[in-house]
This record gives sequence, C-alpha cells and structure tokens, in this order.
Amino acid sequence: MSAPRRALITGITGMVGSHLAEHLLARTDWEIFGMYRWRSPLDNLAGLMDRINRKDRVFLLYGDLRDTLSIQDVVSKCLPDYVFHLAAQSFPRTSFESPLDTLDTNVQGTVRVLDALRSLAPRAIIHVCASSEVFGRVPRERLPIDEECPFHPASPYAISKVGTDLVGRYYAEAFGMTVMTTRMFTHTGPRRGDVFAESSFAKQIALIERDLIPPVLLTGNLESLRTVADVRDAVRAYHMLVTVDPRPGAYYNIGGDHSCTVREILDALLALSPRGGSIQVRMDANRLRPLDADLQVPNTAKFAAHTGWRPEIPFQQTMRDLLDYWRARVAAEGGRFLVR
Repeated sequence: MSAPRRALITGITGMVGSHLAEHLLARTDWEIFGMYRWRSPLDNLAGLMDRINRKDRVFLLYGDLRDTLSIQDVVSKCLPDYVFHLAAQSFPRTSFESPLDTLDTNVQGTVRVLDALRSLAPRAIIHVCASSEVFGRVPRERLPIDEECPFHPASPYAISKVGTDLVGRYYAEAFGMTVMTTRMFTHTGPRRGDVFAESSFAKQIALIERDLIPPVLLTGNLESLRTVADVRDAVRAYHMLVTVDPRPGAYYNIGGDHSCTVREILDALLALSPRGGSIQVRMDANRLRPLDADLQVPNTAKFAAHTGWRPEIPFQQTMRDLLDYWRARVAAEGGRFLVR
C-alpha cells in the first residue's frame, strides 16, 4: 500500500487555509502539513486542534516567509506532493503603512518558497495565490475582467501580488515546475479577518446587538463594486486546481457570481439583524484607502471550462454565516475587541 499524498498549506491559520485544511481532510486521504509562525493565532484551527494534537493527518510546522532557513526546513520535513501557497501580508489598507514589509513577505517570500521546492520537491504541484487586486483600477469597458486584462495595481499590497503572480509563472517557465497562479476575487465567510470591510461590518453589528458599542457602524468607501464568493467555494476551487489536469504556468481568475457594491453588502448584513433599522452608518476617513480597486467583477470562464468549477453557496448564506460567526465570537469573548 502506497503512502498517502502530502499537502503543504502555507498560511494554514488564516481563513482560507483553515477552511482548505478541513476540505482536504474531508475529501482526500492526504496528510496535511500547515506552515505557521510561532506568534500566529490558532483560533481558526480550533475545530482541528484535537486532530493536530493526536497527529491525525494534520501537522503544524513553524516557518516564516521572511526566513529562508525556516522555509527550507518546512519543505524538507514534509516533502509535499501538493502545495497551496496562501501565506501573505494580505491586508491592502495595512500595506499603505507597511509597504516594505508587504513586498518582502509577499514577493521575496514566494521566491523563498518556490526556491525551496525547486531544490527539495521539484515535482510538487503548486498553487500560488495572487489576487484580483493585481488588476486594480479597471476601466468599466473591460468588465468582466478576464485573465489578459492589464495589471493596474492600486496599493502596495496589489503591487506585491503582481510580483507574486509573475514569480509563480517564472518558476513554471524557467524551471519546468508545475506552478499555477490564481487571482481570487472577493471571498468571505466565517473566520474572515476584521480588517476587511464586510467582516468589520458583521463584527460591529454583533457588538451593537449585545450593546457593547453604541449603535453607530463605521465604514470606508461604500461605492466600490465587488463580486462576492464564499470561502468554502474558494477552497473547493483550489482543490480542483491542483487535481484536475494541472497545467504548468497556467493562471486563472476565480470568483463568485453575485456582484454588488460594498454598500449593498452592508445593507444585506443590516437586514439580517433585528437592530439593523436603528443602526446609524457613519463614514470614517481613517478607513479610506489612498487609492481603491473599485470595479472587481471577474470573468471566470477559463477556470470553469478547465475544471467544471462553479460557485454553489448563495450570497445570502455567506452573509448570514459571516454574521453568525461574529455573533458566536462576541458571545464567547464579550467586548474584548478593537473596533476596526
């Protein structure tokens, strides 16, 4: 009997990484190795902690994208068949304040991962996660955005993801590695970080429902157009990416099928709350980006044609599950939250 396949998830403690680990455990017999930093919160892995402690197909390995030796150590310990490179400095607004950290973590960090794989696991099938933010400020006549739309990044984060995207394709073309790149459009759901608009809205509503903050909800730009996918659909797409005829150097746009403004996302969340009608919405200038990627609508035909993937979870369920996630956290932890 052959040994089970091994998958490495960098950034396993994040929203996407934790959902991906759960998806792979449920649908494969693979062993899952997750890379995390020593200071990474493990909250998102709560449902897997018993298995992690028992070493039941899930293993955590320390690594930091800014530390070459730690990356090499992770790869040498797990020698993966599949790699999902999700770890990143992933907060666009933060990147305006920490552009060099963002560039080092995302661009040079991806080089460190791919170089370690090139030396130690050259036949691995690798997913490099870029971002729809690479397209940035897209003219309306270019909608929906296909893979050949020119890059016009609107933040240091987006610039770093352009580098991530190109580095992934370079390693495929230069070294014959099976590296594929995705530009995932807005995806959310349970465990979404509160630095992202819709999750911040849900958290504030949950706090207001418990009378832990005044009934005033702070927002940034509400007019940006987004196409929203559920994180659970996203990780299903990533699994299919590496298992359905993987093609070295391929790059795909992936996203949902519900397009709306950020204001409409807020309205959907408010409509789910019994307090929604009494909550005042107030724009907070500190939440505005110097530049914004304001038209984010994907053309996902290329990926759908190749894999057969389609989004399945409706927008309303995603919003309900996101709000319920924050309600549960607030109920468990009370008012011990920074409103951001």
